[in-house]
Amino acid sequence: MTFRLGLRDWLLANDPALSRLRQASRITATVVFSTALLVLFHFIVTSLPPAAYGLAITLSIEGGLAVRDRTASEQLVTRILAVVTAVAMVTLASALEEHRHISDFVFLVIIFVAVYGRAFGQRWFAVGMFAFMSYFTGAYLRPSLDQLPALVLGAGISAAVAHLVRTVLLPDDRYRDLLRAIASVQQRADDILLGIVAAARKSRIADRRRLHALEERLKESVLMAESFIPMDSSRPAPEPGAASADLAIVLFDIYLAAESVIVLSLQAMPPAALVEAVMARDAKTIEERMLSLDGENVKQVESAKALLWLHSVRERLHSSLAGIREEDLEELPSAQPPKLSATRLSIANPALRNAIQITLASGIAMVFGLMLSRERWFWAVLAAFLVFTNTRSRGDTVVKALQRSAGTLAGIIVGLAAASAIGGNIYVVLPLGAACIFLAFYFLPVSYATMTFFVSVVLSLAYSLLGVLTPQLLELRLEETLIGSVAGAAVAFVVFPTSTRTTLDAAIRNWCDRLVDLLEEAKKGTTGLNLVSRSQALDRAYRDLTAAAKPLGVSWQLVTRPGHVRQTLAVFMGCIVARKMSQTMNDPAAFTARIEENLKLAGKVRENAAGYFYQSHSVAGPIERHLPVSRDDAGLGLEMVAVSLGRLHFPPPPVGEERGL
Repeated sequence: MTFRLGLRDWLLANDPALSRLRQASRITATVVFSTALLVLFHFIVTSLPPAAYGLAITLSIEGGLAVRDRTASEQLVTRILAVVTAVAMVTLASALEEHRHISDFVFLVIIFVAVYGRAFGQRWFAVGMFAFMSYFTGAYLRPSLDQLPALVLGAGISAAVAHLVRTVLLPDDRYRDLLRAIASVQQRADDILLGIVAAARKSRIADRRRLHALEERLKESVLMAESFIPMDSSRPAPEPGAASADLAIVLFDIYLAAESVIVLSLQAMPPAALVEAVMARDAKTIEERMLSLDGENVKQVESAKALLWLHSVRERLHSSLAGIREEDLEELPSAQPPKLSATRLSIANPALRNAIQITLASGIAMVFGLMLSRERWFWAVLAAFLVFTNTRSRGDTVVKALQRSAGTLAGIIVGLAAASAIGGNIYVVLPLGAACIFLAFYFLPVSYATMTFFVSVVLSLAYSLLGVLTPQLLELRLEETLIGSVAGAAVAFVVFPTSTRTTLDAAIRNWCDRLVDLLEEAKKGTTGLNLVSRSQALDRAYRDLTAAAKPLGVSWQLVTRPGHVRQTLAVFMGCIVARKMSQTMNDPAAFTARIEENLKLAGKVRENAAGYFYQSHSVAGPIERHLPVSRDDAGLGLEMVAVSLGRLHFPPPPVGEERGL
């Protein structure tokens, strides 16, 4: 039982709503059930060609990843369109098999159309991925025209199984996922308190780095929980006073309270007995310990008040959750269709530019891949196509190309060793392959290299099962992958290049705009839910900012660069955690003046934008002074924003002087 609870806590810590676990389970179950049904058909009715299994497995994976429509009926329509498209692509690839040059050109046309179709919405993104992968499978496995009925069977079974797994076996349940995310929020708050009480018992300073790591996990859990409440820009916010609105505000407060506990505890450790009472939610003991505090130790009193605030907010979380009904969390109709400007055929259209980039990279990979092997060049095209997926800049593309190459290399080494040890034993290969598929897509959201590693292991095991595994074959696959990765990175730098700095400029300006929106709302006297909505928009802008800055922090940059990037991001993060503002101040004129000061600072930050990430010694160390939680929330929040933004313009310290985060 202890092991089970520990495993559940570990899963919730890394996957607050178990969404990664569910997606990996869906894909694995779809692959396993589809393959099992085809094997059953193979032995009971008639034999099936390898291409039928290959297409079914490929479409099972794409069906789990690409089909993301809002409702089951919309998903079904997308799957039907995707299967029809897949069958058409396989038929086309089979018909053009004797005309290789025409087939190669048609493949590039399909790539262009598939990528450009993403501009028309999520459904056409899915159809495009099905089209690309199906033509790839058909050209790679080369089924004959008389095998097409078997391929239709494989595609149809994979779509049907994927739909049943998604809607019946492992369906989406927003209410259940919300409960899981909130359980993770409570556990992450307990982890923070455990870290503080451990330090308080030994009368030593808490581990700052560990506490901030725990705070980041709490934030991820809070953001996950908030994602199940209709608060984002694609849905109208609930009316103030509604249960979902109250829950959103409480989740907002619990993160702020926990952050205050960390900041103040690092300045003055609260009594261990008080922290333990807060963890146990023992109201009587909490009251007794608060009364026993030394009033002259102001900093410790403030730390204790922060703990009391956290305890109060967690109690409110229970009562707010009790009022939530499943219908409060129902999704409303999707947002408006894509604007015409997003789909027009103009070189200024990012969708068209991206389609040209990927098609050109695939063409280059095709040429050099063919020079290396007429039979296996498809791996080069696949790598060139995929390294552009979900990237924002040329730096992003290079990082993804490196991850794909490294994951492939490691996977080939491990896969070859595992396949040699197993010796093609089907009873070992099949369950091990299923486990690798699960792990590949469980880790996909957090590590593309890890996903590539496990997929490479699966392919090595499949080759061993087919009796074609040789070191030369795996070496060829690695070389083709490198060709595609290099082609993708080269095109990203030469054709319509979008630098990391350009992406960062846009992300920081968007962040500044969201901060200005929040300050302007506070200036108008807005309170409650509207401020929470603005704060969530600021959160989303910060996530975009960190994603845009990610290529700057990888290990192959200058040794000093990652630390500087983290320092700069810490300043922007400092503004996020200082966002609690309300019109409860004692001096309205001073409050307005502080807002104006922050608006001017935000304007300066917007002008310099990405420059802060590239200019050495541009970020000052934090201001070490006490900021009590008992002061006016509005004034304190504004002061902390001003201090954080001011660090960006602080003069560099003297040479040799150490600066902390």
